[in-house]
Amino acid sequence: MKLNLTDTLYALSFALDTVQYEMGGISNHHGKNVAYVSYFMGKYLNYDNDMLNDLVGLAILHDNAFTEYVREEYNNGELLNYDELVKTEVDKLRNGFLTLPRHNVVGEENIRLIPFRTNVKNVILYHHENADGSGPLKKKDYEVPEMAQIIHIADMMDVLFDLKNINESEFKLAIEKIKKLEGKLFSKKMVDTLVNSFTYNEIKILQTEGVIPYLKRNLKSDIRDYDEKEIKNLCLFFAKIIDYKSSTTKNHSLGVADKCMKMAKFYGFSDDKALRFYFAGAFHDIGKLIINNDILEKPGKLTTAEFENIKNHAKATERILSQIEGIEDIARWAGRHHEKLDGSGYNQSLSAKDLSFEDRLLACIDIYQALTEKRSYKDKFIHDDSINIMMDMANDNKIDINIVKDITKCFGKEEEK
Repeated sequence: MKLNLTDTLYALSFALDTVQYEMGGISNHHGKNVAYVSYFMGKYLNYDNDMLNDLVGLAILHDNAFTEYVREEYNNGELLNYDELVKTEVDKLRNGFLTLPRHNVVGEENIRLIPFRTNVKNVILYHHENADGSGPLKKKDYEVPEMAQIIHIADMMDVLFDLKNINESEFKLAIEKIKKLEGKLFSKKMVDTLVNSFTYNEIKILQTEGVIPYLKRNLKSDIRDYDEKEIKNLCLFFAKIIDYKSSTTKNHSLGVADKCMKMAKFYGFSDDKALRFYFAGAFHDIGKLIINNDILEKPGKLTTAEFENIKNHAKATERILSQIEGIEDIARWAGRHHEKLDGSGYNQSLSAKDLSFEDRLLACIDIYQALTEKRSYKDKFIHDDSINIMMDMANDNKIDINIVKDITKCFGKEEEK
């Protein structure tokens, strides 16, 4: 499957930053800001295009395991005093005493799923190590990959000073503070690189043009062919971020993706189209990253206003994915998974004449997966009960009755095992 990886990370950076802002209180431009500073530092160090692309990608993803770490580390997902716990950890980060080694370990494991171009081993694992060895894993600067050191100093710049909103005098103070941390948190080489490569002029560009438009103009990216394993690993990486945001939907995205692949093979899709359909299934809920967890995890019935809010996720999914060059069909399939044949769905209130077979198929698979999962407001349904509910929906002209019958053929045998 052809995919522009850098474009993909750019497109998803907004959603990733939104999650970190909600769960950690850090700037909702944080990943992009770190990538921006890292780009100038890498360029100053004469990184080639592949290295710059990987550095920018790693910077965008440097906190990829934050939600997963918190979900698993504290009370097995039962987040007692959650806000207080997260605030404590972020305060430690701001003071240079991060105590989240597991978030680095999980992040490093996750990054192995991304098909980067160069050797990026231990960049995420060590990106919070201090030059003097006082970091969480006690590694000194000469033991830490250069990219990790770049991301570390860029990360601290944004956490401490919020580059999106800093003025010129504040920027000068920020640089002076970074200089005072030389030999403690940062090596002399990293401090010199930051000072020589990143000026207030770059801050003005960040604040006016924005990070992603600037990087797209100045950093060459390319569309490459990725094999099935690489695409599935990429999907797994982002599905974990999507599903870990809310404990009620853990594994939902991959469940949809797996069923998309099985139904694609059932219908005889080409290998490439089947993989694209799998991608759509894995990313269909990426827009939920912008929805507040109080709504996603509400055990009772949603209010009208809350339901209107959650409906925005389908539109957000299509908007996010449509920014990735070459996957316009995937963006449509994923963004239309809540449309109904009678026009009563969302996000565009499309009707049968507007919905392709793939649109209808993904919508049905999403419903089937949701019905067969346990949620905060319901237990999971068995296959037969799920199909009965879907047949009622089909008879009401909500979903495609022929697809529902085919789902029975495809997944009914699994229920019998």
